[in-house]
Amino acid sequence: MVAGDIEFSGELQSYIDEWSKKEGGLVMMLHRIQNEFGYVPRAAAEKLSLISGIPLAKIYGVITFYHFFKTTKPGKHRIAVCMGTACYLKGGQDLLEETRSILSIEPDEMTDDGLFSVDEVRCLGCCGLAPVMMIDNEVYGKLTKEQLPGIIAKYRSF
Repeated sequence: MVAGDIEFSGELQSYIDEWSKKEGGLVMMLHRIQNEFGYVPRAAAEKLSLISGIPLAKIYGVITFYHFFKTTKPGKHRIAVCMGTACYLKGGQDLLEETRSILSIEPDEMTDDGLFSVDEVRCLGCCGLAPVMMIDNEVYGKLTKEQLPGIIAKYRSF
């Protein structure tokens, strides 16, 4: 196995050195890797396996089990559409489909210009505002499909 040409920051390397010795540290290390790169690149998973001695299959087992971890590079603006119970019942699926349609992307894709990616998430903790979407760190609640083009247009300019 070759870990590719990927560099971990000194801070990430220190974090991995510390957590690789702890029981249950894999999830913590993966969170830190995703925080540094925005997703978990294959080369980073391979390097983590070499450094920690954790089999790559086990690392990918954790990555694919938890929906939080992403193995594809996200767009500059990450759109999260809530599919928790309240949002789903109030039209979350329609919002998800419309958002992907507006951006002409499928799941785990990003727009050709690299600006947007869309994720389906289980809950954003804003059930009283259902249905909810979050772009970067901004929450939009009580949404309708008609509002989506205007909201997305705001992010095209920055």
